[in-house]
Amino acid sequence: MYRGKLTIVGAGPGDIELITLKGIKALQNADVVLYDALVDQDLLDYALQAEQIFVGKRKGCYAYQQEQINELIVQRAFQGLHVVRLKGGDPFVFGRGAEEMEYASEHGVEVAMVPGISSSVSVPAMQHIPVTKRGASESFWVITGTTKEHKLSKDVSLAAKSSATVVILMGMSKLHEIMKLFQNEGKQDVPVAIIQDGTTEREKIGIGTVASIENKAKEQQLTNPAIIIIGEVVRHRQKIRDIQKRYHKVEVAQ
Repeated sequence: MYRGKLTIVGAGPGDIELITLKGIKALQNADVVLYDALVDQDLLDYALQAEQIFVGKRKGCYAYQQEQINELIVQRAFQGLHVVRLKGGDPFVFGRGAEEMEYASEHGVEVAMVPGISSSVSVPAMQHIPVTKRGASESFWVITGTTKEHKLSKDVSLAAKSSATVVILMGMSKLHEIMKLFQNEGKQDVPVAIIQDGTTEREKIGIGTVASIENKAKEQQLTNPAIIIIGEVVRHRQKIRDIQKRYHKVEVAQ
């Protein structure tokens, strides 16, 4: 008996143009699409012939628990259908895509993966913030701010001791704790950026330092979904803006 197929697809960071061509082709060939809250629903236009089921979370309310999503994938696949699991960013970066793939495989379902552009690097990039830059940062950490036990990841304290760029996802509720760890390492003046709803029309950004970013976040009412970037690379954004201002002034003067 043909048990269908599961394809895990990364939708990218928010802007629908940042999904891959392979991801679009998977949607076009889908019989069922299970999609999350952070996925732009305009992407579903590529799968109009498919059954579309929202399985995401909004403001702490789950449309489906994870166990129910797993069962739904297998149930539809057992009907001989091609199930596309559409997830924001890259499904293998804090996206539970690996768990869903494993569950489907254990039930005899064929699985495939289409990587997505991770918000951890693309959201800063779209704001002219590189995660590495020669002379400023030789490496970067990508950390979940909140573990499954709803506590701050212990990796944050380790990252605070390094000279690397630190990118924290799902960390806004722990912003005070995070900045305290960096202050304890004498990094009060290290630049910090917070980007909310990155690459979308709702995007908001706050720039400050380890010492000032909490106040900036309150002033600008920054909240989840947001990405926190800590490191000297944040200065690149302002440097580019300053260069562009000088360039355009020269052009006007000529």
